[in-house]
Amino acid sequence: MNSPSLAAARKATLRAAALAMLTLAALPLHAEAPYPNKPIRVIVPYPAGGSTDTLARTLGDTLSQRLGQPVVVENKGGAGGIIGTDHVAKSAPDGYTLLMTVPGPITANLALYKKLPYDPRTDLQPVSDIATMRTVLVVNSTVPVRTVDELLAYAKAHPGALRMGSWGPGTQPHTIQSYLARTKGLDILHVPYRGEGPMVSDLLSGQVNMTVGSVTALKQHIAAGKLRPLAVIGTRRAVGLPDVPTFAEAGYRDAAYEIVGPTTLLAPAKTPPAIVERLAREVSALVRSGPLARRIDEMGAEPVGNLPADAGRAYRAYLPVVLKLTEDTGVRLD
Repeated sequence: MNSPSLAAARKATLRAAALAMLTLAALPLHAEAPYPNKPIRVIVPYPAGGSTDTLARTLGDTLSQRLGQPVVVENKGGAGGIIGTDHVAKSAPDGYTLLMTVPGPITANLALYKKLPYDPRTDLQPVSDIATMRTVLVVNSTVPVRTVDELLAYAKAHPGALRMGSWGPGTQPHTIQSYLARTKGLDILHVPYRGEGPMVSDLLSGQVNMTVGSVTALKQHIAAGKLRPLAVIGTRRAVGLPDVPTFAEAGYRDAAYEIVGPTTLLAPAKTPPAIVERLAREVSALVRSGPLARRIDEMGAEPVGNLPADAGRAYRAYLPVVLKLTEDTGVRLD
């Protein structure tokens, strides 16, 4: 016969075992590994060699060291940035596929196309504005002009002689070319490319002879005397080209010549807030640090490195301005 003490001990053991089983059943089968635990892809919606690609690779090199995982830049160019942007918008919202882009694919494209395969307002969320990529109106050194006034006079005297390259339909060079044609009655041919890199190659060879391009991509060629800068876009001079006047300083105060926007890192809209905040904190710390900030300055860009809330507010304020300007140019792509 079992003693009362032995029976009580057995009951206590059974209760403990049952409690342990219930506790185990309540736990997930696999503990979730901390983010990130595999390589991160940053999609650039333009070919290699342009300012966005250069900035993405510059950031990726330092971010990979900070996160302890490779940050791989992939170029998915085409259709004015639509292909790469759509790819990220439809990617898994897990923080492993991000987008680095200039404003066009997430702003002007809403006015340029009747229907996009994505809606940047609902399918993407900003992580951080990395830098403001300033742009500058330049001509090939064979074009005999040194000011905006001289360029407009030359265009009127030589209709069809100027060929304005852009990094795609609907991009800033295209809208500026359309704006000049509409407001000044100029015959300037728009020549679209699949990205800034290919466009710059033809600009240097003279296949096209003018553009509005990023200071990042054009600065070295300006220094070498192959390109001549006439005016920078924006309300103040560019840090990377301090001797080049703004359009306003050259006597042209139209809003079209003042709009500048950031190059932004974005994630799919449903990416968990904790992942977005982690990425933003790391990116912001890097962009605002001395070494990376200096590298961005040397590229001819201006570091920003804000957090998601600030980037979101900036986007919502910037979007209607760009949409109105784009609509005013009369450019439509479908």
